[in-house]
Amino acid sequence: MVAGTLTAREISFSASADLTRAIAAWREWLESERRASAHTADAYARDLAAFLSFMTEHIGGEPSLAALKDITAADIRSYLADRANRGLARSSTARAVSTLRGFFSFLDRRGILHNPVMKTVRTPKLPKSVPKALREDEALEAVRAAGEMHDKPWIAARDTALMLLLYGSGLRLGEALALTCAQMPREDTIKVLGKGRKERIVPVLPVVRDAIAQYRKLCPFPAEKDAPLFVGARGKALNPGVVQRQMRHLRALLGLAETTTPHALRHSFATHLLAKGGDLRTIQELLGHASLSTTQRYTDVDVARLTQVYRDAHPRARA
Repeated sequence: MVAGTLTAREISFSASADLTRAIAAWREWLESERRASAHTADAYARDLAAFLSFMTEHIGGEPSLAALKDITAADIRSYLADRANRGLARSSTARAVSTLRGFFSFLDRRGILHNPVMKTVRTPKLPKSVPKALREDEALEAVRAAGEMHDKPWIAARDTALMLLLYGSGLRLGEALALTCAQMPREDTIKVLGKGRKERIVPVLPVVRDAIAQYRKLCPFPAEKDAPLFVGARGKALNPGVVQRQMRHLRALLGLAETTTPHALRHSFATHLLAKGGDLRTIQELLGHASLSTTQRYTDVDVARLTQVYRDAHPRARA
């Protein structure tokens, strides 16, 4: 049997031909039927590659479908122990377990291999973390300052427009950077393609719409229909790393917390809406969350606000 060499980012390993074909079929299924983005599929592939790389040393040979069929719960525990010894985060390990569970389930459904070992493995428990939102004044100051960090007027206008869009409409950074010029907001709403390639409609405030229009007016690159709405200095699609670096500079300039990232503006959007009386179901729709429990994690309301709601609503409190 001819083996193949697989590479997932910086993880390279050899696998038997039958396992190589199975992995290729799984990857195709993720992208076509599960409609996973290339970024998500790459993350799953890296998780699987890390496991198979470990198994190569653990079993003393090349991983194959036959080897996977013989894997026991003890083997999986050894893998998890190895990750813990290397200091990898529990959140990363939880995703790795989820990836393996999904891969083995795929093999079982396709009749390629049956091994229920992953059903006996528990996903590591994760501590509940609350996303860190900026205060309203901090969010507005970050938007203002973003437009003052460049000498080129069009880049300054771009950064202001992007920050306003993240904070004003609650978009993920990837969602904003995936917009094309054809999707440039001209009305009060915009259609966004989110996780799982699910479309949703989000509101666009006039101030956000005007900022984007001003940026495109100053931008030296043509606004062709399929061209990216937000572009870098050379006219190509704006790299998210550029935005993240910009936010790091803003943190230093304004003395903001280390948790202040582009995604924190999305957290702030949800948190500030809830604090102003927005209901969770509406915010769930705006954020594009499949589960309400996810929205609840994104909306951290301070104790003072909750106390005020209680005092305003409870009959005994009013008495």
